[in-house]
Amino acid sequence: MSETVTRTQPVRTARPAHWIDHWDPEDPDFWRSTGRPIARRNLIWSIFAEHIGFSVWLLWSIVVVRLGDAGWNLSTSQTLWLTAVPSGVGAVLRLPYTFAVPRFGGRNWTVVSALLLIVPCAGLAWAVERPGIGYGTLLLVAATAGLGGGNFASSMANISFFYPEREKGLALGLNAAGGNIGVAVVQKLVPQVIVLGGGLTLAYAGLMYIPLAVIAAVCAFAFMDNLSEAKADVGPVRQALRFPDTWILSLLYVGTFGSFIGYSSAFPTLLVAVFDRQDIALTWAFLGAGIGSLARPLGGRLSDRIGGAQVTMAAFAGLAVGAFAALWSVRQHNLGLFFVSFMFLFVATGIGNGSTYRMISRLFQLRGLRAGGDPETMLRSRREAAGALGVISSVGAFGGFLVPIGYAWSKSQFGSIQPALRFYLVFFVVLLAVTWFRYARGGSSLSGQGV
Repeated sequence: MSETVTRTQPVRTARPAHWIDHWDPEDPDFWRSTGRPIARRNLIWSIFAEHIGFSVWLLWSIVVVRLGDAGWNLSTSQTLWLTAVPSGVGAVLRLPYTFAVPRFGGRNWTVVSALLLIVPCAGLAWAVERPGIGYGTLLLVAATAGLGGGNFASSMANISFFYPEREKGLALGLNAAGGNIGVAVVQKLVPQVIVLGGGLTLAYAGLMYIPLAVIAAVCAFAFMDNLSEAKADVGPVRQALRFPDTWILSLLYVGTFGSFIGYSSAFPTLLVAVFDRQDIALTWAFLGAGIGSLARPLGGRLSDRIGGAQVTMAAFAGLAVGAFAALWSVRQHNLGLFFVSFMFLFVATGIGNGSTYRMISRLFQLRGLRAGGDPETMLRSRREAAGALGVISSVGAFGGFLVPIGYAWSKSQFGSIQPALRFYLVFFVVLLAVTWFRYARGGSSLSGQGV
């Protein structure tokens, strides 16, 4: 039995609770009277759940700094692998997490994905204080933290359906920033929590997030909704994979989000490996992820106004400058310049994250308009965009795996991270050129289209 509703109200059915069968955010009357408060409520609790997911995903980035004090004798390369593997697992999980939204509903999957975070938290609490289990087991336990990385794809795909096209840049930027800042929070809180009561208890790093994961699940269950039209099924995803820009944007996202996750996970270890400054790693490394997270909504907002391609090019230019400055600081063994250059890199990654995601929704909107622009076609384009978000976020997140691995390889083969920094510098320049050629070059079919 269905409730009687007016045109501007969402249609809720009695079949399962918290399902909305009609959602039209592009209708100004619907959005003003009904859509905005519902979308805002879902966004708030999505941010909270994703924040906990990101925190768990990057737990090992700061825990590894104190593993030596807990009895583990690890090389710099082994330490960097412990930070890289969760990123790789999270990247793989992002695609199935995207498909979980249409299968179970955005609200329902948020509940499940939040509860799954208990696994890596409990595993970390058990493993870190048992050096006798061996490095292989420790690496396997660290891999389970990748469950927190999958949350991002399902959350972004779900929230993208709640907001009209004109407000997606800011909404997605806020949703992502709320999650991303979990990296800074975990890197700030863990060093303080693990020494509560005197001594060192690394297990506290995992135990502290178990109740928070449960709270996130309960809040999602109570306050979020499922949208029936939030589909990212195989058909639309297959179409999105045939769209060349899906793969181009995946590459760009490797350079923006992949760099953010990779630098966030590796930065504390690099401060110790290059400058032997554990104190700074434990006290100040969180600033990078915090600044990068706060810059993400700015990238989305600027893209809403001047176009994502222009902002993305500026971000890659900033990343190239930051990589050059970091390279110079390592050559001169200048800790101050190294720290500042990484802060600059984090700002650029945050802005680029927001602008790249804004480009995705705009490109698929243009695809729908060029295919006719009727309501059914535009709905299909939104579903393709949701599927593409999962693919692009999955591919892009592999950067979070590759960046620490690149530093580990460079350090083990050459005794320095300089070769890795040289590669990243060239990579950012290439991505700047790709963005310009495809989306901003005069004469390009997409130039001047607000991409």
